[in-house]
Amino acid sequence: MEVLHIDTTTLVSILIVAVVLIIAAFVSFRLGIKYRIKIAEAEIGSAEEQAKKIISDAEQTAKSRKREILLEAKEEGIKQRAEVDKEIKERRNDIQRQERRIQQKEETLDKKVENLEKKEEALNKKTKALEEKYAEAESLYHKQLEALEKISGLTAEEAKEYLLKNIENEVRHEAAILIKEIEEQAKEDAETRAKEIISTAIQRCAADHSAETTVSVVPLPNDEMKGRIIGREGRNIRALETLTGIDLIIDDTPEAVILSGFDPIRREIARIALEKLITDGRIHPARIEETVERSRKEVEATIKQEGERATFETGVHGLHPEIVKLLGKLNYRTSYGQNVLKHSIEVSHIAGIMAGELGCDIATAKRAGLLHDLGKAVDHEVEGSHVTIGADICKKYKENDEVIHAILAHHGDIQPATLVACLVQAADSISAARPGARRENIENYIKRLEKLEEIANSFTGVEKSFAIQAGREIRIMVKPESVTDEDTILLARDIVKKIENEMEYPGQIKVNVIRELRSIEYAK
Repeated sequence: MEVLHIDTTTLVSILIVAVVLIIAAFVSFRLGIKYRIKIAEAEIGSAEEQAKKIISDAEQTAKSRKREILLEAKEEGIKQRAEVDKEIKERRNDIQRQERRIQQKEETLDKKVENLEKKEEALNKKTKALEEKYAEAESLYHKQLEALEKISGLTAEEAKEYLLKNIENEVRHEAAILIKEIEEQAKEDAETRAKEIISTAIQRCAADHSAETTVSVVPLPNDEMKGRIIGREGRNIRALETLTGIDLIIDDTPEAVILSGFDPIRREIARIALEKLITDGRIHPARIEETVERSRKEVEATIKQEGERATFETGVHGLHPEIVKLLGKLNYRTSYGQNVLKHSIEVSHIAGIMAGELGCDIATAKRAGLLHDLGKAVDHEVEGSHVTIGADICKKYKENDEVIHAILAHHGDIQPATLVACLVQAADSISAARPGARRENIENYIKRLEKLEEIANSFTGVEKSFAIQAGREIRIMVKPESVTDEDTILLARDIVKKIENEMEYPGQIKVNVIRELRSIEYAK
């Protein structure tokens, strides 16, 4: 108990110390707060001064920037104004130039109008003068008509009736002559057609007297060779004739043997075989059989080569081998003395050229042209015309229907229904009508054309004349100032009569008189 007892004085001292400490702490706190307030006020003052400074600087910057912007705006305005002034000046210049052009055009138009007025005035004067001349001519015409009526004792109507009657009689006479000419022409055409049929038949089945196209001549080294060819009791010649199907004519012709037969291929085989036997010198039946067989193979190879050459030359491909072989056979076939293979190649080329000009199928036209006479390769072996035979062969080997139609139509057996058929028909006629193609002497041909032009040029008023279409037509140009339209009809008749009286020619000749009047003026 004594230990826990505290002295009152000590307690009071402790309390006093505690109070003093509290007061000191409070005073310190208050002082600290005041200090902080002062520091804060100082910082606020500094910040306010700094803000005022910044605002002042900003105001200065803004003023200077405003001055710069105003200056830039003024410069831009001055620049734009200068550009606007320049553009206005250019437009003003353009307007002035356009005004000058318009003014020049107006002046030109005024001059043209003035010239037109002058021309119109001159034209009116000429028209008036022409009207006066026309009235004068009309008066003269009536006076002449009255004088003619007095002299003839006929009125104008009576004279017209008289002339018409005379013209009617003349026309009837001309019509009668024309009818007679048509009848004669029909007879000539019938005769020509008959000759063609007969000549075709002769070529297909020729007798011994058919020369050139059915005969080949083999030269001999000497006349002793004839006896060796005949052989003992004629066994060699019999063997040769039996194997080849060709007749050997051994007559008095020196150093030559004539081979006669209608089949040109057999005749070619016999010719080659006989030449080989003559060269070899060993002539007996066994040797003859061997040589003929070898010659037959050579001719077959030649036929194939000729067919391939024809297809290569014309550019026609994809043909059946049998058709190629038949084409090769045409090399040994002639028509009116014209080699049929060469003729077919020429027709193919001509048809292809014309097809190209007309925008038609060139390949089909050339193919049809090459095959159009294919039937002639076997027309002596098969019944029927070469047209039908050729079409049947092409059908057999699956040829194009258009090609088959062209073959059937190329001689007019059927009506051409395609352009290719018409082209092949025309090309065939062109090839056959060429000078010298069908055994016409070229000199006689040229003389006939020259004579034709000479007759035309002998008439008054003829300026130029041209014989065309291989002499089937003559085109005559007359002088328009010397020959009237009515005179051309009489001129054509006179020329026709002179040609008929002075010339000999196949078929008919078309006389075409042309009168052309040209009026030329120059605008200045």
